[in-house]
Amino acid sequence: MEQLFNAIGITGEGMRIASGIVFSLGIILILGFLMTRLTKLLKLPNVIAYLLVGILIGPSVINLIPSEFISKSSFISDVALVFVAFTAGEFFKFDVIKKSLGKAIAITAIECVATFVLIFSLCFFVFRLEAPFSLVLASLASATAPTSTIMTIKQTGSKGNYVTTLLEILAIDGVIALVFYTLSISIFVGFHDDGGSLSFADIAWPVGKMLICLIIGVVFGFALKFMISSKRTTGNRLIIVVAVLLLFCGVCSLFNQSPLLGGIAIGTIYTNLCKTKDEEKVFAQVNYFMPPIMLIFFARSGMSLDFSVFGQSSTLTAVPFIVIVLAFLLVRFIGKYGGTYLGSLATSQPKQTRNNLGFGLIPQASVAIALTTMAVRTIESLKGVITDYEKYTTALMAIILASSIIFELIGPVLAKFGLYKSHSYGHEDINAAAPEHLVKDQVVVDEGSSKEIDLLAAQIKHLSKEIPPLAVEEAQEAAFVEAAEEYESESYSRYNRRFINRK
Repeated sequence: MEQLFNAIGITGEGMRIASGIVFSLGIILILGFLMTRLTKLLKLPNVIAYLLVGILIGPSVINLIPSEFISKSSFISDVALVFVAFTAGEFFKFDVIKKSLGKAIAITAIECVATFVLIFSLCFFVFRLEAPFSLVLASLASATAPTSTIMTIKQTGSKGNYVTTLLEILAIDGVIALVFYTLSISIFVGFHDDGGSLSFADIAWPVGKMLICLIIGVVFGFALKFMISSKRTTGNRLIIVVAVLLLFCGVCSLFNQSPLLGGIAIGTIYTNLCKTKDEEKVFAQVNYFMPPIMLIFFARSGMSLDFSVFGQSSTLTAVPFIVIVLAFLLVRFIGKYGGTYLGSLATSQPKQTRNNLGFGLIPQASVAIALTTMAVRTIESLKGVITDYEKYTTALMAIILASSIIFELIGPVLAKFGLYKSHSYGHEDINAAAPEHLVKDQVVVDEGSSKEIDLLAAQIKHLSKEIPPLAVEEAQEAAFVEAAEEYESESYSRYNRRFINRK
């Protein structure tokens, strides 16, 4: 890009930076779209396309994007996270979850703690990483990305106890992971900033700031409902939502806090105060608005991944990064699935829920990557204290990004497998129906064949016909089309009034 600027005569530093950032955004969006054409053919999630584009155009491969874009766009992770958190709040409806909220909290706490303890033990006792850094890695491992699983639930039209419990856990998981992260990064900062000693203030103040942001998020949720009414046009509703979320994101950045907890609070308060379907369409509009933001966020994250480190050993440990990543993948899966199983067992969940709940908690991309970006910013702020701080930031980005890519590859598949095995998608009464009842008139058992296999094959075939794969995208697109038609109708009406007045 430097050669391009020289060729067309852009010499001023300010002009180069501004032009480089604008060019970078355009390149990322175009290449991200083109990469999704390939991943679509391979039936891979779009997140993989976004991460791959970032890796390809980043410093470790083509080096197409100027360094100024990477250094000056860290706020994008906060923006992406607040949108993800807001949309996750849609599924936190009090009238639905009040009967099972206690059980969901218990299950989530057990699986988060199990994952945290296992990853910490792996990093500290096996790989001999220092304790504060092991705590940070363990807190990031406990986070689950809700986007992939929620999209899979919507696309399959899944319902029932399994789905309700899973959605509750996804929302609560982010809260617990954020608490773990806040405590862990506070311990890391206090340990290095105070020469290896910790004080009560080192932990109390970050927790206090997190609670302040939560309270502000609740206030913003009420303010959002106050500003959005059935009288607002759909276009203006989207403007108000984006404005509120960006303002809240700015407030959190002043406190150097993640907008995750407060974003969930905004979405939760708003969805519980909604009284009309038109007001609830805001979530569909926001979901339709999010892809460009998520593309830029994941692509930027991919730029930070350096493949050359995987064959090397960090100064933090003698173990190569590739071994750490592989062990991280296995142990995190065990923690998520095993912890969820134990939590479900302790809360007397049905067998179908207990055996399959962990499959929906495998993805970690959005939340973990956003928190990792925040951790990198925090560690970089200590460069006056930690002379070789790059060893921590490199290890964080390498481990979390590599594991996120793999978990995004297998996460949606496992989530759909869990939904299928729990009999959660198909007809509305699928949970009450046995396989024979579901396909009672569609099974023809050949002489000498296994009836059970025929029933399963017929059930899969039957469900594949019943599931509308693009239901989510159609609903989101419908919300935007409605807004566009409403805007066009108003513009046409104003034009006619001006024309009549002239006459």
